Amino acid sequence: MSQGQVPGLSHEHNPEDAAHERIREELGRVLASHEFRTSKRSQEFLKYVVENTLNGHGDMLKERTIGIEVFGRSTSYDPSDDATVRVKAGEVRKRLGLYYSTEGAHDPLRIELPSGTYVPEFRPLPVEPAATAATAISADPTSIPDAPPKPWLTPRRAGSIGAAVGIVAAIVWFTSRPVPTPLDQFWAPVITGTSPALVCAAFVPVWGRERDADPTLPIRAEDFVKLNDQFVGGGDLIATSRLAAMLTRVHRPYRLKVGVDAFADLRAGPAILVGYSYTRWKEISSQMRYFIKDSGEFVGITDNGKETAWALPHLPRDRHTLEDYAIVSRVFHPDTHAMLVELAGITQYGTDAASDLVTNPDLMAEALQSEPGWQHKNLQLVLHVKVISGAPSSPRIVARYFW
Repeated sequence: MSQGQVPGLSHEHNPEDAAHERIREELGRVLASHEFRTSKRSQEFLKYVVENTLNGHGDMLKERTIGIEVFGRSTSYDPSDDATVRVKAGEVRKRLGLYYSTEGAHDPLRIELPSGTYVPEFRPLPVEPAATAATAISADPTSIPDAPPKPWLTPRRAGSIGAAVGIVAAIVWFTSRPVPTPLDQFWAPVITGTSPALVCAAFVPVWGRERDADPTLPIRAEDFVKLNDQFVGGGDLIATSRLAAMLTRVHRPYRLKVGVDAFADLRAGPAILVGYSYTRWKEISSQMRYFIKDSGEFVGITDNGKETAWALPHLPRDRHTLEDYAIVSRVFHPDTHAMLVELAGITQYGTDAASDLVTNPDLMAEALQSEPGWQHKNLQLVLHVKVISGAPSSPRIVARYFW
């Protein structure tokens, strides 16, 4: 007798075993589909999370555990340095969506992997009520010939069927409606309303050599001129692109502004400010708890004006670094009377990583899961990111503040 089977009952009479069998049958169909049989890693990932869930080990489905068990990472594996699991989870979600929109559209149940979790959900396909028909009455020679047969669909039965159909429809609607993810909840104050969101990137200072300078002479400081209002940092450009793509997906109108003239528009609606410490957003964010200070002697993040260990004491002049820090702020600003989101790194790498956090459902769920009621609070997140081969890895949260 298998574990968990009730003594004296066959396998078919154990509802839990029967449900698990149906789920495993569905898993077999999914793994054999065109979408999954071309990717062994996607098959291994989906089979691992489904089997662990069915075996009651859903609480063990964490990013680090999956990285070690499925992808063969060492026990020293740090998810903040390697986004393999998050990337693969996103790929599996896409493959499941493709499968159920084509080959698996009529499967009796669906396996889903909601954003922000690695625990799958299993949703039966709603069963349409059977078409009603009159019950056939066999001829009885002793029956009275002129007695009409009783109709099967009486008013009372019709009322009962209507009520049952209504209840089933309500259950299907409730269980199938999309559940807001932490990413949805983070952006809710910005994407609600009718006025366009303002996405602001700041110019960064760049010096160019005078065209008339004599190239045969030694380079002098006076040969350079400051090129104002012409260039945007690479990390800021990537961040702005991610934000624009996200707002487009949720059908939220937005306007893109570059430079300090954006300040005049901050009262018109919600705004997203993008820029690292060279930019001028410090005029707005300097009163917040966490703030980026770049004074020469100290380059890092302050906490209520006090210097912290979240700093880059050896930041080179070309600002290429192996690590960075960033701040994500979401506040209702008292001066502009509008919702304000700011993404700022000490360098461009931090800004790039901050934009990855606020547009990635899995990263956002991990960042905010431990704070109850955060959806209705102002917040600041301090991020640390390692820079590998000139690109930021997934950010790690080092501090949170809610008020």
